[in-house]
Amino acid sequence: MPSTLSILGAGSWGTALAIQAARNGCKTMLWGHEPHQARILQNSRENQRYLPGIKFPNNLISSGNLQETVEFSPLLLISVPSHAFAATLKDITPYLAANSKIAWATKGFACDSGSLLSEVVETVLGPGKLTAVLSGPSFAQEVANGLPTAITVASKSQSYASEIAAIFHNQCFRAYTSRDIIGVQVGGACKNVLAIAAGIADGLGFGANTRAALITRGLTEIMRLGIKLGGQSDTFMGLAGLGDLILTCTDNQSRNRRFGLALGLGKSRSAAIAEIAQTVEGISAARDAYLLAQRHQVEMPITEQVYHVLFNGLDPKQAVNNLLAREQKSEI
Repeated sequence: MPSTLSILGAGSWGTALAIQAARNGCKTMLWGHEPHQARILQNSRENQRYLPGIKFPNNLISSGNLQETVEFSPLLLISVPSHAFAATLKDITPYLAANSKIAWATKGFACDSGSLLSEVVETVLGPGKLTAVLSGPSFAQEVANGLPTAITVASKSQSYASEIAAIFHNQCFRAYTSRDIIGVQVGGACKNVLAIAAGIADGLGFGANTRAALITRGLTEIMRLGIKLGGQSDTFMGLAGLGDLILTCTDNQSRNRRFGLALGLGKSRSAAIAEIAQTVEGISAARDAYLLAQRHQVEMPITEQVYHVLFNGLDPKQAVNNLLAREQKSEI
């Protein structure tokens, strides 16, 4: 297992991963983009905003200095919101060493372009860097509390995926490996869109039958897009696909589901965002997934309706009616 790790992004997920790595004996530096907040983390030894009461291990250091953090370890794990992903890559470029390796726990598509984040890494840093993505059904609070969790680490390099997995894997945190970096990314991005849909349906009072149908048909949509982009079908039946989809659609720890609930209860988009007070990745993912589906001629009816609710002012009840009015067809 690597002896050091730098994590960029001190939100709930980046902090939870930093705590997990440090508990496993890896000396870890956690970077936050606001130096003042980074000093608070270092002095208080906890992230009082996102994970209050969870004390940092002694080998977890907080820093607001980007250069210091990048140079701390050759292994860099990015955990910033997807809209900040490309900018973060550009910011770290001057400080990267020849042996620097990149991984990310960010879920989503590239802002505005709809590209996979692996494509952004290659565009910004050029080909040849070892890269990996970490995804799967994992709420930050439960990881920080040491509750049993399983995730997937995907890389084109099996040895690199195993290296990342070893940092986090222990008796309470299982880290599986995969070579399907495309499928893992698509699953992690699109599940947030379906979580909004499930939240809307529950907010409208449609019940468990509707939620189960949305999850099942939503998985079909994700698989269609993922396979079209080069992902493997088995990936979508695993932790980064079905596992993450079930988690995000059924538990109110999911900010995307809570956002959808608020919309279903009649709140405006802006009011729902203000209520969540954290990044709702499914909003931009709905736009990007919809545009990708249009570009590649992939049928994604649930995603399409979520897109129209969020960006074209479609009433959530009408969106459900539009789905129900679709013609009868074979399931497979």
